[in-house]
Amino acid sequence: MIMEEALSHRQQVRLVIRLSIPAILAEISSIVMQYIDAAMVGSLGKNATASIGLVTSTTWFVGGLCISTAMGFSVQVAQDIGAKEEAAARDVLRQSLLVSGAFVLLLSAACISISGALPRWLGGTPEVCTGASRYFLVYACALPAVQFRQLGGSMLQCSGDMKTPSLLNGTMCILDVIFNFFLIFPARMIRLGGAALPVYGAGLGVAGAALGTALSELVTAAAMLYMLCFRSETMRVTKKGNWALTGGCMKKAVRISLPMAFEHGVLSGAQIISTRIVSPLGTVSVAANSLAVTAESLCYMPGYGIAAAATTLVGQSIGAKRKEQARGFARLSVLLGAAIMTVTAFLMFWIAPEMFAMLTPDEAVRSLGVKVLRIEAFAEPLFACSIVAAGALRGAGDTLVPSIMNLLSMWGIRITMAAFLAPRIGLTGVWIAMCAELCIRGILFLIRLFREKWLEV
Repeated sequence: MIMEEALSHRQQVRLVIRLSIPAILAEISSIVMQYIDAAMVGSLGKNATASIGLVTSTTWFVGGLCISTAMGFSVQVAQDIGAKEEAAARDVLRQSLLVSGAFVLLLSAACISISGALPRWLGGTPEVCTGASRYFLVYACALPAVQFRQLGGSMLQCSGDMKTPSLLNGTMCILDVIFNFFLIFPARMIRLGGAALPVYGAGLGVAGAALGTALSELVTAAAMLYMLCFRSETMRVTKKGNWALTGGCMKKAVRISLPMAFEHGVLSGAQIISTRIVSPLGTVSVAANSLAVTAESLCYMPGYGIAAAATTLVGQSIGAKRKEQARGFARLSVLLGAAIMTVTAFLMFWIAPEMFAMLTPDEAVRSLGVKVLRIEAFAEPLFACSIVAAGALRGAGDTLVPSIMNLLSMWGIRITMAAFLAPRIGLTGVWIAMCAELCIRGILFLIRLFREKWLEV
C-alpha cells in the first residue's frame, strides 16, 4: 500500500502524521475510558478507588501478555504487506486467531483462579480487598474480549488501516459510560428539566465498573473482528487461504512475542512491586497513586499512538527491503512523539488540580496526587522517546534487546530507588524514582535507535 515507490522526506513526514493521528485518537479513547471508570468509582469514596488501584498493575501485566501475543503476528502482517505478499498476511491472520484464542482461554482460567487471593498478596487492607477481588474476577472473565480487540486493532493498524480501530475504540468509551451509568450506581431519581425521572441502577459499585468495561470490550471486540475478517479489503478471511499452523509463522511469532512478553512482565512486575511498596503508606497514598497513574496516562498515550504508526511504517519498509526509509520513519516518529508529549507534559503540570478534581472528591487524595503528578511531568519528553523508539524497533522485529534494557532500567533503578525513598518521604519518593528511571530509559532507547543495529535484525 505505502511502499509502491521510495518516499521523499516530506512524504515520510506527512505519512507519519497521517497514520499517527487516528492511532493517537484510539489510544486517547482507551484512557478516556479509564478516566470514566476512575471518576465514576471515585464518587463512591477512596476505598473504592483504592480497590481498583490495587490490582491495576496486575491487569496491565495480563493485558501486556495479550498485546505481546497479538504483536507476534501483526508485525509479520506488516512485513508481508510491505513485501506485497497479501495472501501470506491473511494466512498469518488465520493462524493468529487460532493461537490467540487458545492462549487467552488458558490465561483467563489462571487469572480467575487467583482472583480471590490476589489483593491479599498485594498487601491490600481488608476494606479494599473485597472490591479489588471482584473487579479482577470480572476482568479475568472478559480477557477473551480484551485479546481479540487488541488482535483485531493491531492487525488493522499493521495493514495500514488506522481509522477503523480509532473509531471503534472511541465507540467503546461511549458504551463504557452507558454501561457504567446503569451498573455502578443503585436505582435513583434524576432531574431532567423540571421533571424527576426514575433510573434503573444495579448498584454493583466497583464490580459494576468492571462489568461495564467488560461489556464494552465485548461489543468492540466483535465489531473489530468483523471489520478485520469480513470487511477489510486486504485482510478478510473469506478470500482463499490456509488455516493450518505453519512452523515458520509460529517461530517468528515466538521470536517477536516472547521478548515482548518478557518486557511486559518486567514492567508490570515492577509495577506490582511498586504497589507493594505503596500499600503500607495507607489508603490515601494507594488512591492518589492509582489516580495519578490514570491522570498521567492521558499525557503519554499519544506516544503509544505514534509508536503504533511507527511499527506499521517501519515494518512495511523492512518488508519492502527499504532500510533507509525505515530509518527515516523511525527518527521522524520519535521526534514527533517527543514534541507532542513535551506539550502534553506542560499542560499536565498546570492543570493537574483540575484533572484530580474530576477524578475524586477526597481533598487529601487530590493534594497528594497533584504533587506527584507534577514530578512526573519532567520525565515525559524522554519517556516519549522510549515509547516511540520501542514501537519502531518492534516493526523491525527487534524486541529482545529493548526488553533487556527495560529490565535493567525498571529493576535496577526504579524499584531500588522507590524502596529506599518510600519509607522516608512517602509516595513522593516513589514518583521521584519513576521520573529518574523514565529519563534514563529514554536515553537508552535513543542510543539503541541511533546505533541502528536493529536494521540488521
